[in-house]
Amino acid sequence: MNKPPTQQIQLELREAEAEGIYSNLVMIGHSPSEIIFDFARFLPGTPKARVFARIIMTPQNAKSVLKTLEDNLKKYEEKFGEIKIQGEVDQKNIGFARPEPQ
Repeated sequence: MNKPPTQQIQLELREAEAEGIYSNLVMIGHSPSEIIFDFARFLPGTPKARVFARIIMTPQNAKSVLKTLEDNLKKYEEKFGEIKIQGEVDQKNIGFARPEPQ
């Protein structure tokens, strides 16, 4: 079977969007038909975070983003090393042996 040709999409990136928005917090909610991402910035010593961007997409598109993000993070770690998450404990190196299941 012949595969239909893939469509190339040209992206327009305006100056305001090209600057980007820094976010260190994302809140994710959903309904049966939508996944909602609120990208916020939380500053130490402040009582609340401010949302700078809300992205709404279908569950199918969100899953596609998840797969693409996983692929890109894998490539990043292959090139630059493992990404450490602050506050996570490395269970292999804390000095205790896990008991074997009975």
